[in-house]
Amino acid sequence: MALHPVLHTVTQRIIERSRARRAAYLNHLNAAAQQGKVERAQLSCTNQAHAFAAMPDNVKIHLKEAHRPNLAIVSAYNDMLSAHQPLEAYPAWIKEEALKAGATAQFAGGVPAMCDGVTQGQPGMELSLFSRDVIAMSTAVALSHQMFDASLYLGVCDKIVPGLLIGALTFGHLPAVFVPAGPMTTGIANDDKAKVRQLFAEGKVGRDQLLESECQSYHGPGTCTFYGTANSNQMMMEIMGLHLPGTAFVNPGTPLREALTRAAARQAAHIAAQGENFTPVGRMIDEKSIVNAIVGLLATGGSTNHTLHLVAIARAAGIDINWDDFDELSAIIPLLTRVYPNGKADVNHFHAAGGMGFVIRELLSAGLLHEDVDTIVGRGLSSYANEPWLDNGTLKWRPAPAVSGDDSVLRTVAEPFSADGGLRVVAGNLGRAVIKVSAVKPEHRIVEAPAIVFNDQNDMLAAFKRGELERDFVAVIRFQGPRANGMPELHKLTPALSILQERGFAVALVTDGRMSGASGKVPAAIHVSPEAVLGGSIGKVRDGDIVKLDAVAGTLEVKVPAEEWAARELARADLAHNQFGVGRELFAVFRESADAAEAGAMSFHHPLWRN
Repeated sequence: MALHPVLHTVTQRIIERSRARRAAYLNHLNAAAQQGKVERAQLSCTNQAHAFAAMPDNVKIHLKEAHRPNLAIVSAYNDMLSAHQPLEAYPAWIKEEALKAGATAQFAGGVPAMCDGVTQGQPGMELSLFSRDVIAMSTAVALSHQMFDASLYLGVCDKIVPGLLIGALTFGHLPAVFVPAGPMTTGIANDDKAKVRQLFAEGKVGRDQLLESECQSYHGPGTCTFYGTANSNQMMMEIMGLHLPGTAFVNPGTPLREALTRAAARQAAHIAAQGENFTPVGRMIDEKSIVNAIVGLLATGGSTNHTLHLVAIARAAGIDINWDDFDELSAIIPLLTRVYPNGKADVNHFHAAGGMGFVIRELLSAGLLHEDVDTIVGRGLSSYANEPWLDNGTLKWRPAPAVSGDDSVLRTVAEPFSADGGLRVVAGNLGRAVIKVSAVKPEHRIVEAPAIVFNDQNDMLAAFKRGELERDFVAVIRFQGPRANGMPELHKLTPALSILQERGFAVALVTDGRMSGASGKVPAAIHVSPEAVLGGSIGKVRDGDIVKLDAVAGTLEVKVPAEEWAARELARADLAHNQFGVGRELFAVFRESADAAEAGAMSFHHPLWRN
């Protein structure tokens, strides 16, 4: 199938826009590569002796042989978080398989992994976005010893995978294989969980019932099963060719999961160390790979957080994308999945119905993905239209199902859930923002109502509990951007806004903060840029101003005469309470240097990564 003309046009525009930065990035890669040598060959004998002094003798022998590749393991393991707990066993498996493949492997370092589910609505959430940059930096520390010829990255959730990939691209002369843990098995129905949350918000059930419901939903090892940022990460790694095919949504604790992890180690050895199959990640991930990631996000109704993370990831590879690219592609990419919060199913249901192999084959057949890309298994994305299985204990791949196992969850390009990807850019005198409409009913996509302005999400919740929000309104919640307080997710607001919408009120949210992949049926214009702290017009809104959020026309307007709007002073807020406690004082440098949301909210000052 010929490539869709819009996909071609957007890709070419990105290539041209990125030409100078991408060339400079690739020059840095060339300078970092040690042609014909393993990485540790440039180290002195003393350097090397320090690096493998603690290794077992059978590993140390191989590390002394300068022709054998050595694999880095960089892991986000901890046993508090369900998504990362399964990673505990992976390093031993990887080391065993590396030796069988004629290589060695060392645990190079760990990176932090925090959970937005634990910190949601809490002060710790203000560290969340910038933990991505800390993870990238931690990855750099792990790889700075220059002992490694390829890397395996073990991570799953929201900021962890983007941070690992930014770090990997900083060491882009090394191959990179991403190794997921998979989703936990299915718990209670998502609708049931959401209903209990709403009842609790209305004071109709107690905290004991709420906790029991949540524990039945989040109940075992693995990723949360709704289609939020964590599972969007796994989709993205697969469609970018950084996973083994079909790896994303295999449950932990299964023979297939272990077989795939072991195979990932063998594949890392296969593409390492300047051999015939040498696949440095910085060359592998190019403009077409990044466009494929955007397409996958749109086709599956993925997390709005990736309008930040993908921009940052692309910049780490010398590639310049922006929200207009997302918006233009969204108009032509059909929505092929309905996974909670965009439907009732979870990712296990999606995987069983045909999963990523089905989605990739459908998009390729319609000319909506670039097939001519490099992956960790070779040239061409067609390999990812397959799924793994065990044939009497032997790992094999077969074509993904030809027919969806459940067309309420997964559909073809010919009969999609909607003709577009459901992610829009809205713009006007309030600034630029993004809105995810894939879960928003058509009748709720245009809201025109008086503004009620808050500078803190807790103030809005307090007003809701006092019964002051029983009316049509647009909640404008500002001073939530990267420079203000680290841009926390405001998902804590979802139950209250959902209740008001269900009571028949026209409600919407406008904020310079984030929602998440869990954002759902209430229209929310998020990531408003510029943010209030940087002089954005969101700082001019006053209570009672008529705000029109039109996700159909793509506008975000305050209906105030232009002269009055121009003359208004910007609001100020006391942000002192956001600067201390739960480690926030240590993150001041990130807040002070963060880029705008559309630029990826990056805190790094490398010339290739800044506007």
